[in-house]
Amino acid sequence: MKNTIGIYLLAAFLMISFVTLQAQSKSKRATEILKEVTDKTKSYNAIEMEFDYRMENPEANINEVTRGKVLVSGDKYRLDIAGQLVICDSETIWTVIEDAEEVQINEVVEADDTFSPTKMLSDYSKDYKSKLDPKVEELNGVGVYLLELTPNDKKTFKKVNLFVKKDEMQPYRMEIFDYNNSTYTYTITSFNTSLDVSDADFTFSESEFPDFDVIDMR
Repeated sequence: MKNTIGIYLLAAFLMISFVTLQAQSKSKRATEILKEVTDKTKSYNAIEMEFDYRMENPEANINEVTRGKVLVSGDKYRLDIAGQLVICDSETIWTVIEDAEEVQINEVVEADDTFSPTKMLSDYSKDYKSKLDPKVEELNGVGVYLLELTPNDKKTFKKVNLFVKKDEMQPYRMEIFDYNNSTYTYTITSFNTSLDVSDADFTFSESEFPDFDVIDMR
């Protein structure tokens, strides 16, 4: 799961002041929205989400659709998607590949630009420039803010569209655009914060997968 903002064109000298002020206003409002979403998200002890995932690349004739589920607590997460279970305790990542009956173990790399579930929920303001698109106010009958995000540093993706539910001030959809003209879309279908978690939820247990090959890649 890799991951992503845009700019204004100035038409004429007489319009520069107006357009610049408008751009600053939209950026300021986008920053305020991101801060509210980030602060609210970080206030939860844990979040469990179910989501629909779509990967599209028209040039390669790719249109893949699946569903997933993720449990997040701080820097820890447990992601179940497309026949893979990814468990992270903030230092180690275990990737369980069910079809291959294989488990790969890797270290968490801080400099990695992978768009992890934890980053998806908490790093908007720090890592991205933001702009509010005032033309979009609704998606699938849900009132939303559309925030266009571009990373401050070059990554493997160029842009993210983040849709935030207005009523709950929580993420609703994320569209990630990479340099290969692929689009990765995550639409959150359930968002649960009323749950208890323990360290065991974010630790791989070999007893759950007794016949799987364990490959330590650290």
